[in-house]
Amino acid sequence: MTKGQIILVLIAYFLVLMIISWLTSRKSDNDTFFSGNRNSRWYVVAFGMIGASLSGVTFISIPGTIEASGFTYLQMALGYIFGYAIIAFVLLPLYYRLNLTSIYGYLNQRFNVQAYKMGAGFFILSRLIGAALRMYLVVLVLQSFVFKPLGVGFELTVAFSILLIWVYTFRGGIKTIIWTDTLQTLFMLISVGLSIYLISNELGLSFSDIYANIQEAGMGNMFQFDDPKAGNYWWKGILGGMFITLGMTGVDQDMMQKNLTCRSKEEAQINMVSFSVVLFFVNVLFVSLGGLLFLYVQSDPEIASLWHQFDVEGKAQGDLLFATVALKSDLGIGLAIFFLLGLIAAAYSSADSALTSLTTSFSIDFLNIERREKKEQERLRKLTHIGMSVALLLTILIFKYVKSDNVVWELFKAANYTYGPLLGLFLFGILTKKKVDGQWIILTSIIVPTGLFFLNKFSVELLGGYTFGAEMLGINALMVFVLLWFFSHKVVRNKEIIDNFVEE
Repeated sequence: MTKGQIILVLIAYFLVLMIISWLTSRKSDNDTFFSGNRNSRWYVVAFGMIGASLSGVTFISIPGTIEASGFTYLQMALGYIFGYAIIAFVLLPLYYRLNLTSIYGYLNQRFNVQAYKMGAGFFILSRLIGAALRMYLVVLVLQSFVFKPLGVGFELTVAFSILLIWVYTFRGGIKTIIWTDTLQTLFMLISVGLSIYLISNELGLSFSDIYANIQEAGMGNMFQFDDPKAGNYWWKGILGGMFITLGMTGVDQDMMQKNLTCRSKEEAQINMVSFSVVLFFVNVLFVSLGGLLFLYVQSDPEIASLWHQFDVEGKAQGDLLFATVALKSDLGIGLAIFFLLGLIAAAYSSADSALTSLTTSFSIDFLNIERREKKEQERLRKLTHIGMSVALLLTILIFKYVKSDNVVWELFKAANYTYGPLLGLFLFGILTKKKVDGQWIILTSIIVPTGLFFLNKFSVELLGGYTFGAEMLGINALMVFVLLWFFSHKVVRNKEIIDNFVEE
């Protein structure tokens, strides 16, 4: 696929997004931007959330990890289902009953303003890191295959990508995102399905033969039962997946903002449960694709050579495996086109909703725009939208110089430290009737992740070879919970809110 063809695909794709933006943002206001006027259909939200949850991380990084990790990623995918069930039947009823626009308003009602600001601040930090990691992927591929040969710098590619997101989200906000996510999910699923079909056909494999050949190549093991000290041991994956879901979805404004646009709590719960089941099988498709990609590279020395041109310090970049096969092989221009559409959709479905949710959280949680006049609300919201776009740009550029592993694992490492205190605080508020002074909440939220960072860094030496995996987020949340209990005293104020919730 030539550079000119790639650019034409990009232009056509963004023209479609602009049309959707225009259709969904007519007569829009702040309520449209923040909550979609609470009129979204649950099945549209559920389908779009597949793309937002997977993002460029799953689309690019997961297939590139299969040679080293096999199908063990599905351990976490199983844990996701448990996490989504807790969100559907514990967190969503709470959010809907309190009629929240920003979910961190719960912390203000349950604890105090310090907890509220800290929770929103942790979200902004977490989402900036997560969105930057995801956005980095699409920019890396476009830069490597298109813009670098044209002499365009990485920084300019990032700036242009974020500018496009800003343009189609600045008016309609979450209402636009609901529909663009639906389109982007469709492109992503077509891309992975077409890739599996074309690669298996090229290798002469029927669908029933795919897993057998992947297993024969030593990449098909789903559960790791052999080494309890390893980061991907089976119970670490399942528990880690559950806690990652609770942290990165349940107490994350980005993901919950979509759910809160549904017409009722019941529709939001149907959305969450159905989405969780479908998401597991979509993850099965992605790990299967990863196995096929490695089988294909092993069968084609020319493609293997092209892929290893991107090696860093003698190590193959798994994040560029799918791109190399799709754009440089002889599997046809159809695969190349849908790979590009799927890649852009995967990255932008995450980045655009992140930009909207960051704008929402900062506007409501820190600027308190709901207390201001309507014209002032809109002005501040637009300025915040620009500011968050710049912050996302800078975070991506910083990440470019510190990246050391496949992006999927970098994302989960970051989530372990930033979402842990947030999840621990929410769980403490829901499961207990105790109150904690603001200074202890802030101190706990700093001490615990800092201590765990150093423990993780030296865990092999200190813990007899034990390596932390995705379970770190749950440990982080649990330690925050325990310390808050230690610093707590009985609730005197705001007791009615908690009692009502516990009774329900």
